[in-house]
Parts: sequence; structure tokens; C-alpha cells
Amino acid sequence: MNILLLEDHPIFRVGVRQLVQQRWPTVTIREAGTLAQAMVAVHELLFDLAVVDLNLPDTSGIEVLSKMLRASPATKVLVLSLNSESAYAQRSLQMGAAGYLTKDRAASDLVAAMERILAGGRYISSSFAEQLADQISGARKAVLHEQLSIQEYRVLIQLAKGLAVGVIADSMRLSPKTVSTYRTRVMEKLLLGSNIELAHYCLTHELIDSLV
Repeated sequence: MNILLLEDHPIFRVGVRQLVQQRWPTVTIREAGTLAQAMVAVHELLFDLAVVDLNLPDTSGIEVLSKMLRASPATKVLVLSLNSESAYAQRSLQMGAAGYLTKDRAASDLVAAMERILAGGRYISSSFAEQLADQISGARKAVLHEQLSIQEYRVLIQLAKGLAVGVIADSMRLSPKTVSTYRTRVMEKLLLGSNIELAHYCLTHELIDSLV
């Protein structure tokens, strides 16, 4: 079995490696500290599962997931992130991730999450499953950004980080005109009037950690 560990903190990588090797002593683990290193790895080896952090030096947020899934669509992806479930879990699953686990639960739940995904299932925490159930039943009112399509959401996050339309277009392999159209839709759906308001919205809803 081949596992890719995409995580930029060496100490955390060591901890995850130990958990995985205790459960699967014969596993082959490749480590990557950047998305660029992970892209090299997936072109050299077919992985059964990738454990992926969303906060990397060269790319961050759901763009990490998007590029991983595009580069290796046959690899199942478990997102293991500091980002709260409310901010990223639902979008990650919609984009094709097989599971989402926050880092504070890694020691207790990582192996179980990996086992479930490798067996063909999907993994979310019980608390997030309750949130989804409440949303479906109407007990929890959906926030505005949950109305966005995946592409609109990707544009939202990159605009909030201050990226120019042309840079976003290159990253998403779209034309600048298409990105501008997505921006307009985002502004309309979120009832916003400027990129400053957009960035403030994302900070308030913990969709980004900072404007840096």
C-alpha cells in the first residue's frame, strides 16, 4: 500500500507517519512539504491514499485539494487540516475528498478515518455529520457562501487573499473574463460591493486565516 503525506510541518509528519506505520507496518510512505513536491510524487507513484494539509507554503485552501485531485484522480484524499470543519469540510467533500479530519483529532481518529476511506467509504466526524443533518432538516440556517458553486467558492477565497483576476485565471485554467463573471456572481450572492467587503466576509466566517 502506498500513502502520500502532504504536510509542511516536519514534526507533525513524524507523528502521522508513526500512527500509520503502527497500523500498517509494511506501508510505503512518501512525504511532501509543498504542493510542488507532491506533484512530483504523484507522477512517480500511484498512491492508494493521500493525507493532505490545506495550508502549504506554495498553495493554500481548497486549491491544494483541487490540484491534487486533478493531478491524481485515482488517489483517495483525506484532508487533515487546522481549518475548522465548518469552513472547509463541506466544500472539500463536494470537490471529491474522501474525508475531512481536523488536526486536533488526528491522534485519536486518523487511523479509523484512513481505514474507512481505504475500505471504500467516506469519513467525517460525528459533530460535522450532525451539522449536515441540521442543515438538511432546516434546523440550521445556511450561510450565504454555502449557496456558491465550487468554482465561485474557489474564486471567492482567492479574491479574499488579494490575488488578481489574471492570477486566479491562470491558477484555475480559466479566462480572465470567466473569472470576472464568477466574481460578479459572488458579489451578488453574498450582497457585497467591493473586494474589501469580500475579504472581511471571509475573515468573519473563518474562510481564510488572514489577509497575508
